[in-house]
Amino acid sequence: MTSRLVLVIGDLFIPDRAPDLPAKFRKLLTPGKIGQILCLGNLTDRETFEFLRQVAPDLQLVKGDFDVDSPNLPLSKVVTHGSLRIGFTHGHTIIPSGDADALLIAARQMDVDILLWGGTHRFEAFEMEGRFFVNPGSATGAMSTGYWPEGEEPVPSFCLMDIQGDVLVLYVYQLKTDANGVETVAVEKVSFRKNNMPSS
Repeated sequence: MTSRLVLVIGDLFIPDRAPDLPAKFRKLLTPGKIGQILCLGNLTDRETFEFLRQVAPDLQLVKGDFDVDSPNLPLSKVVTHGSLRIGFTHGHTIIPSGDADALLIAARQMDVDILLWGGTHRFEAFEMEGRFFVNPGSATGAMSTGYWPEGEEPVPSFCLMDIQGDVLVLYVYQLKTDANGVETVAVEKVSFRKNNMPSS
């Protein structure tokens, strides 16, 4: 049986802003469990690209604002799983960045039920007007300018989507560090069901 798990990952910035994927994340991302990867851009090194291809050969990429070595990547893509149309983009074309209304406009233009976006390096998930919006954050916790309050740092995170028909269960993996520097992976679950409302 083919896996229905889809990995959503982005804003890695290896080696520019982070040395590597966190070891605890690498251990979780093993080949044979994930059916597809949607990478939201700023996959800036070949080794990580090859690692992700080993995790799941179906690696779908869009161009981030720092993917200068990949000028031919599209800015956005749409994939279909079950009855769900899923659009994904890096997010640097969403203006203002991360703005809910701008994201809704992009989702309408792409005609998608779910819009995945990156760029802010902060996990976020919300529903609006029957659509679901997800930002997986930065898988490495790479620093970003302009999005973080003073003294706050990005938390490394990625998402796994389990899709069954018109239902998406989102698992959010975040690498938390306590006051003693001990790292643990926290997992949160969020669900979305597509509403098939009849047209009037």
